Amino acid sequence: MQKDVFEQIVEEALMTLPEEFSRKLENVEVIVEDEPSEEVLRKLGLRRGALLGLYHGVPLKRKSVWAVPTFPGRISIYRNAILAVSRTREEIRRRIRGVVIHEIGHHFGLSDKDMAASEGGLPGGEKRSPHSKRRGRKG
Repeated sequence: MQKDVFEQIVEEALMTLPEEFSRKLENVEVIVEDEPSEEVLRKLGLRRGALLGLYHGVPLKRKSVWAVPTFPGRISIYRNAILAVSRTREEIRRRIRGVVIHEIGHHFGLSDKDMAASEGGLPGGEKRSPHSKRRGRKG
């Protein structure tokens, strides 16, 4: 899938968010990258292809009016990894939407554990976030 088509699907996912959430994303940039940098993978202890998306920034619930101003938040959506684990265009669309929503959850201060609890877990009590193909990923 061409990058511009992929970016359009990401944009559609953002446009379908409820207004109460999209209003709070005014200071968050959402970008499509082919893959995360080696530095990001090393920092998270992940292998190439294991990360579907990542929130970079300070979650809203940790921000304070007294805190030093920070850079705007950023959500990276990793195109190659999503394409590698998706078979159809509809599956790509669903996975992008899930990753976008998951990373927005991090912007609002939710942990992977918080989101997994609300979405239900895997058999045996394991949890998997939609932005990682690997079980037990933190962040």
